[in-house]
Amino acid sequence: MAANSTSNNNSTLSGKRGVNEEKQNWGASPSTIFNHFGTSGFSVAVATTITHPLDVLKVRLQMQLVGEKGPLSGMGQLFLSVVKNEGPKSLYLGLTPALTRSVIYGGLRLGLYEPSKHACDLAFGSSNVLVKIASGMFAGAFATALTNPIEVLKVRLQMNPDTRRNGPIAELRRTVSEEGTKALWKGVGPAMARAAALTASQLATYDETKQLLVRWTSLEEGFHLHLISSTVAGILSTLITAPVDMVKTRLMLQRESKSARIYKSGFHCAHQVLLTEGPRALYKGGFAIFARLGPQTTITLLLCEELRKHAGLKAL
Repeated sequence: MAANSTSNNNSTLSGKRGVNEEKQNWGASPSTIFNHFGTSGFSVAVATTITHPLDVLKVRLQMQLVGEKGPLSGMGQLFLSVVKNEGPKSLYLGLTPALTRSVIYGGLRLGLYEPSKHACDLAFGSSNVLVKIASGMFAGAFATALTNPIEVLKVRLQMNPDTRRNGPIAELRRTVSEEGTKALWKGVGPAMARAAALTASQLATYDETKQLLVRWTSLEEGFHLHLISSTVAGILSTLITAPVDMVKTRLMLQRESKSARIYKSGFHCAHQVLLTEGPRALYKGGFAIFARLGPQTTITLLLCEELRKHAGLKAL
């Protein structure tokens, strides 16, 4: 009995030592850290490229009838109008800043989730659903605060086909010279709120759904589990973030002049939209958001899981 007890204690200690060594190696290995953030950024960039036309349509839909009530164009009608009047290339307006942002923002947003969750686990001894939500909110808000200028350029390029000839660098110079450097952080509050809600709803939902499906069904770690979990995460994140996304877009497209300035802040924007355009206006472009964010979430998480497996990293 004593021998068994000693053996069990030794195995427990060696198990703990192994876990600690694995965590220490994770923090000490530059290649592991690069793979961790690289797989996240690359998967988001691929998903962004595929779904970018839907993002252009979403922005156009959100800017319909600003300050007015009236019949709204649907996504199909807008798609045909854009292709006819501006050409198919207009569906990829703003792709360069979108890809630049997706690599940095996506890498940080997905990459910081696991370390944040691990830090909370060490601090509080728990990794329950509230910890997952808090980790997602921190990762999303931090990543957005750093990359907001790129998002401002992307949205402005998507709305104005005339800027296609000059490109993002010329638009950056024009924005700074006419509106000042502060203009690059327009809408950063709603953008951080959206990213916090998006990352928390995406990754916490994905993480928790995976655990529940493994516990309650015969599914194991693999493609089918990842597909179902990422689809659930895509649906929930769209419903939660659509109104914040609309407010963020309005603020980013607002020019810094007294005659053109309509909204003073994110809350003021939401209040004005409700008063002048009605509650449904908060979900303008809602179908386009779902059509983009649903597949983008699924593609991102499926690809990220596959890349992590090939890089020798554990599943999300």
